[in-house]
Amino acid sequence: MKERVVSSDSHVVEPADLWTARLDRRFRDQAPHVIKNEGRPGYSFVAPGVTPFPLAAISATGRSGDELKEHLKTGYEAARPSGWDPAERLKDQDIDGVCAEVLYTSLGMPLFSLPDPELQRACFAVYNDWLADFAAYSPRRLYSIALISLDDVADGVREMERCVKRGHRGVQVCGVAPPERPYYATQYDPFWTAAQEMQIPVSLHLGTGRKSLQRSAGAGQVALTGRDFMINTTLAPVHEIQRSLCSLIFGGVLERFPRLRIVSAENDSGWFPHMLYRIDHFYEKFGTMSDDMHLTMKPSDYVRRNVWVTFQDDMVGPMTWKIFGEERYMWASDFPHSDSTWPHSLEVIERTFEGVPEQVKRKIVRDNAAYLYRMELD
Repeated sequence: MKERVVSSDSHVVEPADLWTARLDRRFRDQAPHVIKNEGRPGYSFVAPGVTPFPLAAISATGRSGDELKEHLKTGYEAARPSGWDPAERLKDQDIDGVCAEVLYTSLGMPLFSLPDPELQRACFAVYNDWLADFAAYSPRRLYSIALISLDDVADGVREMERCVKRGHRGVQVCGVAPPERPYYATQYDPFWTAAQEMQIPVSLHLGTGRKSLQRSAGAGQVALTGRDFMINTTLAPVHEIQRSLCSLIFGGVLERFPRLRIVSAENDSGWFPHMLYRIDHFYEKFGTMSDDMHLTMKPSDYVRRNVWVTFQDDMVGPMTWKIFGEERYMWASDFPHSDSTWPHSLEVIERTFEGVPEQVKRKIVRDNAAYLYRMELD
């Protein structure tokens, strides 16, 4: 593929002192920060009430196996500076054949588990301002996604409006709502209303369930290997996003807000066609027995209308474009995380999209993201 592509899910690497230097003074003693691990190599990102997160994991750039094991002993010195330097970022895009990226957080993901809502909102605001400045360096190639806390919905709406004015092209909320207040609760309606009116995509990203990261870790120490880590890492994210999507569908959110744009980010894509079958199948069998569901379309139609899906090297997704549709899948590089396809993204795309018509491939690797985020590509 000669034409350059768009990554619908890439990441920044936040500076170590982002929150210690920028948080309001009353939060400084609680500021998330980086520490050197005791008794073992490497560094961890820590915050009050949040399981320590391995710093090197956010800059592993496609490493795996023994290479990843050694990388996890490092810190910022082993990371590509393009994580925090936008000028370097454009150079790394050029190496990979990428013309634009949608930028998500790295260290902000575990902060969705902060137990203090006020501290969380303050941390998110600091990050949102930093990321807006980062993306402003090259607005036609860097498209930023802001972090929004919804513990206080009215405050979440105000922060989203502020972030849109600062140039953010989308927002990211907790991947899983608290069980006592699922996403179909009417308390969220002002947020869905605002997102719909502003045409701002709302992302549910891997690893941002309030407790999802803690489940894959031991008490006070991140579990980098072992059976529990493999089980939780493999299964938990998909299960969580399926629950959130079903909540939006069967809870009537996508019925009440037909122009709402939801993004499933980095949760893979191959399982979506089977999910479409299951939600239609069970709704047909049992839906009429429920007095609290009032849908005017098949459940799968809401997904095809309102949901966009990102993936990296999941071959199953592109193969099922006829089932899911060619307008909603979006390829991503996940740069600079361990699942990243950088610097071989164009090769991976050619291999992953074998047998997919060229016009469909172009939509998935470029046009769909450009449409969703209103990109002005060179």
